[in-house]
Amino acid sequence: MTTTPVLEAIDETLETQGQPPVNVIYEWLTTVDHKKIGLMYIVYALLFLVVGGFEAILMRIQLAIPNNHFVSPQVFNQLFTMHGTTMVFFMGMPILFGMGNYLVPLMIGARDMAFPRLNAFSFWISAFAGILLYYSYIGGSGLYAAGSAPDVGWFAYAPLTSKVFSPGHSTDYWTLAVLLSGVGSIGTALNIVTTILCMRCKGMKMSRMPLLPWLYLVMSGLVFVAVSPLTAAQVMLTLDRYLGSHFFDTQAGGSAILWMHFFWIFGHPEVYVLVLPAFAFANEIIPVFSRKAMFGYPAMVAASVSIGFISLSVWAHHMFTAGLGPAGNTFFVFATMVISVPTGIKIFNWLATIWGGKIIFAPPMMFMVAFLFQFLIAGLTGIMLSAAPFNWQLSASYFVVAHFHYVLVGAIVFSLFGAFYYWYPKVTGKMMDETLAKWHFWLFLIGFHLTFDFMHVPGILGMPRRIYTYEAGRGWDTLNFIVGIGAIFQAVGTLILVYNMIHSYYKGKEAGHDPWDAWTLEWSVPSPPPSYNFAIEPTVNSRRPLWDLKHPEDPDSDYE
Repeated sequence: MTTTPVLEAIDETLETQGQPPVNVIYEWLTTVDHKKIGLMYIVYALLFLVVGGFEAILMRIQLAIPNNHFVSPQVFNQLFTMHGTTMVFFMGMPILFGMGNYLVPLMIGARDMAFPRLNAFSFWISAFAGILLYYSYIGGSGLYAAGSAPDVGWFAYAPLTSKVFSPGHSTDYWTLAVLLSGVGSIGTALNIVTTILCMRCKGMKMSRMPLLPWLYLVMSGLVFVAVSPLTAAQVMLTLDRYLGSHFFDTQAGGSAILWMHFFWIFGHPEVYVLVLPAFAFANEIIPVFSRKAMFGYPAMVAASVSIGFISLSVWAHHMFTAGLGPAGNTFFVFATMVISVPTGIKIFNWLATIWGGKIIFAPPMMFMVAFLFQFLIAGLTGIMLSAAPFNWQLSASYFVVAHFHYVLVGAIVFSLFGAFYYWYPKVTGKMMDETLAKWHFWLFLIGFHLTFDFMHVPGILGMPRRIYTYEAGRGWDTLNFIVGIGAIFQAVGTLILVYNMIHSYYKGKEAGHDPWDAWTLEWSVPSPPPSYNFAIEPTVNSRRPLWDLKHPEDPDSDYE
């Protein structure tokens, strides 16, 4: 029987993966291996997920009953500032960059990222940014005291960030942390783009590339365009606070609206920076557990690129209440509604892939089914908010908070959980416990819907966001209590995931190199992969190279 380069690579890798013991700590601190850097991103982000989740629990306890004084107004403002900043900049982006770091080179048949040292630098500068932000809680006394955590909101609208409203250094810690996070994000995005464009293996044309690298390519391009204005705005804010400029000081001829434009030029594309990798995970997991090739590959690529372009023109729908005028409102209403078209194409293609397939409801697929339903709901409420009159009524209400979290938790976090269960065997060589995974799924699903379904209603009833308490008798009491109960369910479900990951690492059954009978190149190497990924550079002839090797009789194996 003849062997192929991919199977020869598997055999050689299995023979050579034994390595002499080294100083483990030194190795991890100095590594430039994309897989280790990806894992450090993920662990770092999970730590901040715990921190940000704890902050959310404290806020929900405060809002569970009327006239509550569990925390003071200032502490509440600090909590929602730190929660939002943590979840977007130090949980969401690092964990998705970590997944991309680990998977992209393996999926395109490369041995590492294009710039390994830049990859390590990007991680460490991002890690330092998160530590710097939280140092504001514990800064000592003296000239450089942090004083307390920032309390300006994760959006930091002017004039809240001026020296008058925010004396001391807490806002400076926020500004520097976000700026440094942006530097790390741009470095990682540059690495991903270069790796995908220049380091694909033999035979892997762009039209044969898996959809996950495609979406990471679009996501990284968005990072270039969206993060740079926010980084520039942080420099301008620092100049306002310390060198006498007046970019955002309205009393000296500056413009508070200018900050809103800078922030939301970043802020709305950032939603797609976060959600495109979630789409990428769905693109890989749904076909495998439906036992069908992805329906409409060219349409999925076109929709992804379209989302990237259109997302750059929708930012001011966050500013309908700022007074943009009829022309501005009309343009951004139109742009926001148009972006639903390529998004809808993706949903229909995922459903078409599932339709008629031999569905396997393993934990990764369970999370993906929930992702599909919840992302649809998030998209529908997004279309509602794209209508300017509706937006004027609910812009600063809990309806917007519910919509936003339907995207970030209902879509992105659920897709991430599915990705954890799918690729955990590849990373560790062990299978996660399926019973614990199902407990995690159902507890988190119930908690999610208790929290964010019921959060829409007080928003419609007029409950403003960013309030630390409220009077009884407004119809919000029971709803907020249910929302708090849901947050506890989510916390318990997440703890089960953490336990499952640790328990399975030591006690899980061996996974083998391809436990899901998948078809992309990362499943062709041992689990966990060796430091060099592929002993021999693979050669591919279709979009499903490993499937073609295992199932040459499959009539779908030779399609383009």
